[in-house]
Amino acid sequence: MANTWWELQISCEPALEESVSWRLENFSSRGTASESKGNSCLVKAYLPRIQAQLLDLAALSLWLRQDALCVGLSAPTLNWELIDEEDWATSWKQYWKPEEIGDRFLINPAWLALPETTERLVIRLDPGVAFGTGNHATTQLCLESLEMRLTQLPVDFVDRSGQNQPLVIADIGCGSGILSIGALLLGAAKVYAVDTDPLAVQSTFSNRALNDISPDRLVAAEGSVDMMAKLVDQPVDGIVCNILADVIIQLVPEMSAIAKPNTWAIFSGILLEQSKAVADALEQNGWIVATLWKKKEWCCLNVRRS
Repeated sequence: MANTWWELQISCEPALEESVSWRLENFSSRGTASESKGNSCLVKAYLPRIQAQLLDLAALSLWLRQDALCVGLSAPTLNWELIDEEDWATSWKQYWKPEEIGDRFLINPAWLALPETTERLVIRLDPGVAFGTGNHATTQLCLESLEMRLTQLPVDFVDRSGQNQPLVIADIGCGSGILSIGALLLGAAKVYAVDTDPLAVQSTFSNRALNDISPDRLVAAEGSVDMMAKLVDQPVDGIVCNILADVIIQLVPEMSAIAKPNTWAIFSGILLEQSKAVADALEQNGWIVATLWKKKEWCCLNVRRS
């Protein structure tokens, strides 16, 4: 049974797709995929058999129903079945297609051919079981924010002492490594990336190789901000952090310790109703929220040191 997986199939109204995906992330699913089915949306998710019992799946069905009723939409239907690990590893990939994000990025699944011509920055990606395919609103918001931020500031910029400095970024909760790779393609000199999930770190290593990025430009390790503090030899110029609001609030004081007086940061994984609590925590620790970008029920905070 250790090598079998639950395949969950949720049919819902399109307006519920993001909340269903968020609920599945909290349920610790190891990969999701969605497709349009007429006037409805089919979301598939996968998690190890040993991670959930039938009662857990029944509880998930109840939560999905409550989420829909709270916003006045019809309840989703949840079906599940057990599949072999080999089937899980390939079944979700058939639904994932190349996707343009922002003005400059193209996310290209690693198993598909690269486009013959494109002016976009291509990120080749095989996320495995790690979060970060580019499909989720929070990932898109972070990539768009990086695009805006790094377009304004070149790789070698003049700091307050008048010296040219390479741009160094910390990626906290790196998942598949998509944000780290995006930052490097936009011109960052170096990215340090950490994630508490060892499978995510392995995914970052794999995607680093897929995109021909040298290990000395993208340094990844298992851990959180405490590990990041050990990796960097001096405070970083920028921080990207796409995790969950409660975790961001908890980690803000530690993140402040690896920041310069002029460091900027991008925080996402935040539901709109959670944005004030996150903004308050940031301001209490010496950050100023410059802009809030939103996509559906998710938002991204672009901040800088006060």
